[in-house]
Amino acid sequence: MTPSPSTTTAIQLHVVHYNSETYANLSQAQHQADGLAVLGILIEAGDTPNPAYDNILRHLDSVQHAGQSVSIPAFDVGELLPQRLGHFYRYNGSLTTPPCLQSVLWTIFHQRVRISSAQLQQLQQTLFSTEPGSPHPQPLLDNFREPQALNDRLVLASFPVGPTGYSTGEIIAIVFGVLVGCLGVGLAAHFVAKRIRTKRRREQDVVFKSSSKRVTVG
Repeated sequence: MTPSPSTTTAIQLHVVHYNSETYANLSQAQHQADGLAVLGILIEAGDTPNPAYDNILRHLDSVQHAGQSVSIPAFDVGELLPQRLGHFYRYNGSLTTPPCLQSVLWTIFHQRVRISSAQLQQLQQTLFSTEPGSPHPQPLLDNFREPQALNDRLVLASFPVGPTGYSTGEIIAIVFGVLVGCLGVGLAAHFVAKRIRTKRRREQDVVFKSSSKRVTVG
């Protein structure tokens, strides 16, 4: 996890994948153009704890310093992702740490995930960028990489980037719903008007005729 320079994002979570069908391990894959794919999740702080992130936070004491690692029980990584997975940005980029190899297919989700301020504080107070036993431990803060030039890269979005904030599918659904609603109102008005016209026509066609039969009273 790395703090972000964004004013609305407290930290970022990177879920790193490598092309296991072609390469034996992560170290080999990172040197290849099709080697890595990273999911980027933007995280902001709020009032409510996020239970899914406790799967990571409860193990922080074992990875406080640079170079440390720990094996944790398996859990569903999908629980760490935002609910709206269909809205994302995608581009070819690099690793965020040296040697910053140009071998990453980045997917950044548009929707943010929220953790509590207490969970964020736990991260900030537990992790250090220095080695174990360092006389001057440095908190792992502001370790984000500065924005890089696009260098003619194309950044793709799975949804229209505009003022409405709606995807193409959502816009079509809204327009279709409005049209169907208008059609329903129009048909209802048509049938009501037709019924009124029919009723009036029947009233005008009623003719009272006197009886032509003679009645004999005996």
